[in-house]
Amino acid sequence: MASASLQFFAFILALFGVFGDIAATLLPNWKVNADVGSNIITAITQMQGLWMDCTWYSTGMFSCTLKYSILSLPVYIQAARTTMVLSCILSAFGICITTAGMKCTRLGGDTDSKNNACFAGGICFILAGIFGLVPTCWYTREIISNFLDQTIPESSKHEPGGAVYTGFISAAFLLIAGVIFCSSCFKRQQGAWIYPPKQHHFPSTEQESNAGYSLKDYV
Repeated sequence: MASASLQFFAFILALFGVFGDIAATLLPNWKVNADVGSNIITAITQMQGLWMDCTWYSTGMFSCTLKYSILSLPVYIQAARTTMVLSCILSAFGICITTAGMKCTRLGGDTDSKNNACFAGGICFILAGIFGLVPTCWYTREIISNFLDQTIPESSKHEPGGAVYTGFISAAFLLIAGVIFCSSCFKRQQGAWIYPPKQHHFPSTEQESNAGYSLKDYV
């Protein structure tokens, strides 16, 4: 029962991780720059994401521009696009696989099949967490390096936005869920190796008959 509850807790974490991963991929606020200017009425907030750049004015106007050209983008944005999409796909696969492999469900067949499904789903979650953690770290590093660069003007400097923090938290949830699923299956397999089932050996009929013939020869 404790293992089933732990798997259910890991599944909830994975769900939060999947939703957060998708949200971080689509949100336009990976880096934010607020330019107040000389008057608060002309304040502008510029946000840049993986797929679009948005501008929000203090008057309430909001406009976005899609990034159509892929080759014109920096390398870290191209890598972030690829890895975040892979993270979303792997985490979705992990949700489908672990749904069939959890102990609290009636899907997946026998116990060994469900354990293998949970282990495969845990591997998907771990890979999804790694693929989600790499672009967020790389993106944050680029933002900090540009912010600390004295040659870049203040108007072109940005700070990490909410999508970056969402990506960090989602990656952590996916990694924790994957470790829990893999460890729960590993403990069961390890117990089977330490305490193997007892095998009862019975003498074969042929040996008994041979033994009988040998006794007759001695008589």
